[in-house]
Amino acid sequence: MKTSAILFAIACIVTGCDNSSEILKSPDGNLELSFRLTSDGQPCYSATYKGKDIILPSLMGFGLEDAPSLTRDFRQTGVERSEVSETWAPVWGENDSILNHYRQMTVNLQQKDCKMDIEFRAYNDGFGFRYIFPGQDTRTFVISDEATQFAMAGDHTAWWIPGDYDTQEYEYTTSRLSEIRSHAEDNFMENASQQRFSPTGVQTALMLRTDDSLYLNIHEAALIDFPAMHLDLNDTTMTFRSHLTPGPEGHVATIDTPFRTPWRTVTIGEKATDILASDLILNLNDPCALEDISWIHPVKYMGVWWEMITGKSSWSYTDATYFDLATFDYTKAKPHGHHGANNDNVRRYIDFAAEHGFDQLLVEGWNIGWEDWFGKEKDFVFDFITPYPDFDIAALNDYAHSKGIRLMMHHETSSAVDNYDRHMDKAYDLMNRYGYDAVKSGYVGNIIPRGEHHYSQKQIRHYLNAVKKAAGKHIMVNAHEAVRPTGLCRTYPNLVGNESAMGQEYGNMSPQHVTILPFTRLKGGPMDFTPGIFRMRITDFAPGYQGKQKRATIPNQLALYMTMYSPLQMAADLPEHYLRHMDAFQFIKDVPADWSKSIYLDAEPGEFIVAARKDKNSEAWYVGAVTDENARDYTLDYSFLPPGRKYIATIYADSADGDCFDNPEAYTITSQHVDNTSRSPLHMARGGGFAISIKPADQ
Repeated sequence: MKTSAILFAIACIVTGCDNSSEILKSPDGNLELSFRLTSDGQPCYSATYKGKDIILPSLMGFGLEDAPSLTRDFRQTGVERSEVSETWAPVWGENDSILNHYRQMTVNLQQKDCKMDIEFRAYNDGFGFRYIFPGQDTRTFVISDEATQFAMAGDHTAWWIPGDYDTQEYEYTTSRLSEIRSHAEDNFMENASQQRFSPTGVQTALMLRTDDSLYLNIHEAALIDFPAMHLDLNDTTMTFRSHLTPGPEGHVATIDTPFRTPWRTVTIGEKATDILASDLILNLNDPCALEDISWIHPVKYMGVWWEMITGKSSWSYTDATYFDLATFDYTKAKPHGHHGANNDNVRRYIDFAAEHGFDQLLVEGWNIGWEDWFGKEKDFVFDFITPYPDFDIAALNDYAHSKGIRLMMHHETSSAVDNYDRHMDKAYDLMNRYGYDAVKSGYVGNIIPRGEHHYSQKQIRHYLNAVKKAAGKHIMVNAHEAVRPTGLCRTYPNLVGNESAMGQEYGNMSPQHVTILPFTRLKGGPMDFTPGIFRMRITDFAPGYQGKQKRATIPNQLALYMTMYSPLQMAADLPEHYLRHMDAFQFIKDVPADWSKSIYLDAEPGEFIVAARKDKNSEAWYVGAVTDENARDYTLDYSFLPPGRKYIATIYADSADGDCFDNPEAYTITSQHVDNTSRSPLHMARGGGFAISIKPADQ
C-alpha cells in the first residue's frame, strides 16, 4: 500500500481568534465541515453537503470525574492540514481494492494545562472525527460522559433499534425522529441480557433519510479500549448526544495519555445504494497489523447447530442440574439421548459437507458444562477443552481431515469473561493441536463480573484481546453477542465475522429485517447471519422452537448470500432439508464467499436490496435481491456485465404462487443467455427475492 498523493503539506497555522471558523472540504468539494470555538471556548462543528445542512452547529467534548469538564474554556493553538489518496487491498472483502481519499484537519486545543486535539477527515462519501489526547502532565483522565452532539437539520425518517448496553437483538423500527419516544416499546424482545437506558436512546449504526431524499448514517469506527457509543435524542431540538456504555464504577472510561478515541462518523449518500457501497468505516481504521496473513481465508461452512435451535437435539449430554464442573463425572452420568454433538451425527454432517464442497463444520455442544449454564450466572461453567464422552475429538478431527473438512470450534463463554480469559490460551492451544483454524465465540447472558455490560470499556478490551491472541495462534474469530463491529476487520482481518444483531434463529422476524441490516449493522463489518434455511413451517420443528415459522421464501434465503456480505457464509439448515431441494441447494454450493467487485444496483432501506458481485477467482457474476413483506416486480438490467461477452444466467426465483407466509418453498429455476444489453423481468413474492448465477457461456 503506497500513498499516491499528498497534495497539502502539513502546516501549523496559529490563530488568534477563538471565534474564527476552520473549514475542511471533501476532495470533490461537495462536503464542507466547519469548526470553531464558541465565545466561552466550547468546541463546535457543523457540516453541509452541496450547500444543504447535514449537521447543524453541534457541541463537542467530555465530562470528567473530579475534574473540570473538557467542554469549554478552550483556546485554539494551531491547526494541521493534509490530503491523502491511496489504494489498499483487503485480505477478503466485497472488492479487491479500496480507495482511501480524504482531506484532514487536526485542530489543536488547550484548556489551562490540558491539551486535546480534534482530528477531522472529510471524504466524498462522509466524514469522521476523533479526539486525541497528546502525552501531557495529566496522564490519566476518568471520563464521566461524552458531550458530542449530532444536531439534525430536520425530523428525518430513521431506521433504529433501542439503545441498550448489552444487546442489539431487536427488530428495527421505522419512524420519524420525533416519534422515537412513542415507539420505544415497538418490536421489544426479551433477551438473556439487556439494559436499555432511555426512551429516546438508539444504537448505531443509525440509518436516516431526509425529506429531500439524502441518506445519512451515523456510526463509529475503530472502537478500541473505549466503551461503545449510543445516541440519545433530544426530541425537541432533534439533537443526538453521544451516550457511552458505563462501567460498574459509574464512570464510562479511564484513559491514559497519549490516547485516541474511536472515530465518530457520518456517511452521506444521494442514493440509498451510496450508503451500502461506502467504505468510510473501513477507511477510518488502521491498516492491517498482521505481518503474515497467508492463513486467513473465507469460509463456507455447515453446522451441528440449527437442529439444537429448532429443538431436534440438545447442546447438553445429561439431565443433570446445578453441579460443580470440576468434580462432576460425566462418564458415570446417564445420557438423556438427545445430544446433537455425538460421534455418529457429526460424521453424518462431515460426510454431507464434504460431498458438497464445504470448507468446515461447526459443532456446538461438544464440550462439557451445557447442563448448568443458561441463566445461572456462574463464573466457571466451561473449560473449553474437555469433550463430552460421546464426542471423540481426536477421531472426529482425523475423519474430517480425511474428507477435506476442518471442524470449527465453538466457545460459549456464558459471559463469564474472566473465566474465558483464564482458559483462553489452553483453549486456543487445543485448537492448534487438532487443526481447528476458526472459532465461534459466544457471550450469552449477563456479563460476569456483575456490573459490567457487553459494550463497556472492559469488554471492548476483552473482545479485541481475544482477536489479537487468536491471530498469534493463526485462528480466525467469529464473535457472537459481542459489540457490533466498527471496521476493525481491516486492522485484524482474522476477525472474519460477528453476530451482534437479531439473526436467523429468530425465525418469525419481519421480512423487512434483512432489507435494513445491510444499512445498519453491516456497515461496521460482516455478520454471521446464517442464511440458507429451506424448511420454514412450524410443523417441521419440535414444539418450543422460538422462531415459530420463518417469514422468507427459499429464493430469499439464497439471495442473502449476496445482499448480506460476509467472508464467513453458512449453509445453516439440516442435510435432510437440503436433500428435498437439491436443485436450489446448487446455488449455495456455487456461490463464492470472496469477491473482486461488488455493485449495489438498487435499494431502499426497509423495502428491497439488489446486489451484483463478481467472483474473485473466476469470471462468474452473482446477483441477489430481497424484498420486504410486499411482493415486488423488478426488471434486472445486466449492464454491469463486461461488454462483448456472452453469459448463461441461472435464475432462482419465487413461483407465481410463492409467498413467505403461505407458500415459502415454491420456486422456479430457469436458464437464459444474457449479455450486458439484456433485461430480465423478475417477480419477488412477499418476503421473497431472487438469486442468479451468471457464468461465461464459453466456459
